[in-house]
Amino acid sequence: MAVPVAFFAVFFAYPVVAIVGRGLKADGVWQFGRIGEVLARPEIRDVLWFTTWQALASTALTLLVALPGAYVFARLDFPGKQVLRAVVTVPFVLPTVVVGTAFLAMLGRGGFLDELWGVRLDTTVWAILLAHVFFNYAVVVRTVGGLWAQLDPRQEEAARVLGAGRFAAWRRVTLPALAPAVAAAALMVFLFTFTSFGVVQILGGPGYATLEVEIYRQTAQLLALPTAAVLTLTQFAAVGAILAVHAWTVRRRETALRLVDPEGTARRPRGAGQWALLGAVLLTVLVLILLPLAVLVERSLDTPDGHGLDFYRALGSVDAGGGTFLVAPLEAIGNSVAYALVATVIALVVGGLAAAALTRRAGRLVRGFDALLMLPLGVSAVTVGFGFLITLDKPPLDLRTSWILVPLAQALVGVPFVVRTMLPVLRAVDGRLREAAAVLGASPLRAWREVDLPLVRRALLVAAGFAFAVSLGEFGATVFIARPDRPTLPVAVARLLGRAGELNYGQAMALSTILMVVCAVSLLLLERIRTDRSGEF
Repeated sequence: MAVPVAFFAVFFAYPVVAIVGRGLKADGVWQFGRIGEVLARPEIRDVLWFTTWQALASTALTLLVALPGAYVFARLDFPGKQVLRAVVTVPFVLPTVVVGTAFLAMLGRGGFLDELWGVRLDTTVWAILLAHVFFNYAVVVRTVGGLWAQLDPRQEEAARVLGAGRFAAWRRVTLPALAPAVAAAALMVFLFTFTSFGVVQILGGPGYATLEVEIYRQTAQLLALPTAAVLTLTQFAAVGAILAVHAWTVRRRETALRLVDPEGTARRPRGAGQWALLGAVLLTVLVLILLPLAVLVERSLDTPDGHGLDFYRALGSVDAGGGTFLVAPLEAIGNSVAYALVATVIALVVGGLAAAALTRRAGRLVRGFDALLMLPLGVSAVTVGFGFLITLDKPPLDLRTSWILVPLAQALVGVPFVVRTMLPVLRAVDGRLREAAAVLGASPLRAWREVDLPLVRRALLVAAGFAFAVSLGEFGATVFIARPDRPTLPVAVARLLGRAGELNYGQAMALSTILMVVCAVSLLLLERIRTDRSGEF
C-alpha cells in the first residue's frame, strides 16, 4: 500500500486540499459558514438535483444498452470481433468537446434527425443521455465482458441439466458471479456522468448544468473561488459516500469463482435467439457508436472546395492555426502517445499494487482505501488542474516546467480503472491455490506469477488498454498544465474549436479523427495479444 498511498497523497490530496483552502480561507481562518450560504441558493440546489438524477438515468440506460453487448463479446465468436471491440472503445478517449459537437451536428439544427424527420434533440436531456451512453458503452462491455468471458459455462449448463430454465440458470448462477463486475462498471459510469462537463455544456445549453460545469463557470468565468470550493467539497462528499456504500455491497456479494481460459468460452451463435441478439448488438453499435464517429470523419474531409485532405495538410503548419500554437498541431500526436505510454506504466504500477493489497482484506483501513482510490474520478478536473499549478511549484516538487506533470495527472484518472478492472478477478482467485503453492515451497513472488497471473492476465491487458485510452483523451486537468510547445491532442482540439474560422474547425475535426484512429489501432493491437497457459505474454 505504501506506493499507492504516497502517490495519491502527493499528487491528489495535497493539490485538492490546497485549492479548496484558497476558496474557504480568509486571512488564514477557515470560513466554513460559506458552505451553508452557497448550498442554500436555489440555483445551486437545482444544479445538485440535475447532476444526481441525470447520472442515475445515464447509468441505468448504459447498463440496459451495454449488458447485451458484454454477453455478445464474451460468449459469441463472429468475424470482425476484435476490430469491433476496439471500435466500441474509441469513443471513450475522444475529448468531450469534440463528441458534443458531433452529437450536436446529428441532433441539432440542420443535423441528421432534423433533415430526415424534422426532429431536434439539442438542449434536451435526451441528447445528454445518448451522448453519455456513447461514451460509457465500452466501460460496461469491457469490464463486465472481461470477467464474463472467464466464467466456466459448465456451471450454468449444470443448472439447466438439474431443471432450471435458461433465464433462471443465468439469474441464479451467472448473475451473482458477475455482480462485482457489474457494480464496478455501474460505479464508473455513474462517476463519469456525475462529473460530466463537455457533453452537458455543449448539448444541454444554458438550461442544464452539472456540478462540474458550475465549478468551471464559477472558477474560470466568475472567479468565485469560494463558491467553486464549496461545490468541489460537495461533489467530493457525495462521491465518497457512494463509493463507501458500493465497497460494502461488493464485499457482501463476492465469492470464489471458477475461472477458465476465455478463449474456450466463446462459440459461434446457435439458434435464432442468439443470432437475433448478435444482430441487435451490431445495429446498436452501428447507430450509437459508428454514426457519430462517421460524422467526425466526414467533417474532417468537408473542405470549402469539396471533400479532400486540405485540413490534414494544414496540420503541419504553425501558421495554419492563426497563432493558436507555438508548434505545428501535428506534433500533438507524438506528444499524446508519449504521455499516454508513461501514464499507463504509472497507472499499472500504482493500480496493480493497490489491487493486490486490497485482495488481502487486511482490516478496515485497506477496505476504506478501496473507496478512496476512486475519488479522482469524482473530483472536478478543474480543481485538480488548478491544484497542480499552485502546489507543485517549490522544491523538491517544482514540476511546473517538467514534462512528467502531464502523465502524472493522466495517471490519476487511469489508476481507478486499473483497480476496478483487476480487483473483481483478483478477489475471485481461490486463496487456497496460493496456500498450496506456498506449502510446495514457492515464494510469494513465484506464487503470484504461477497462480494469480495466469488467471488475471486478461484483466491486466484490459486495464492497460483502459489506462492508455483515458490518458489519450484526458482533457480537464491537462488543459491547465500542458506546455504551449507540447500540447496534447485534446488540448489542441479544444484550442482550435475555441477560435473562429472554418479552417480552425476543420483542423479540429482532422485532429479528432487522427486521435480516433490512433486509439483504434492501439486497442486493436492490444486485442491481438495472445497469452499461453503459463500467463507469459
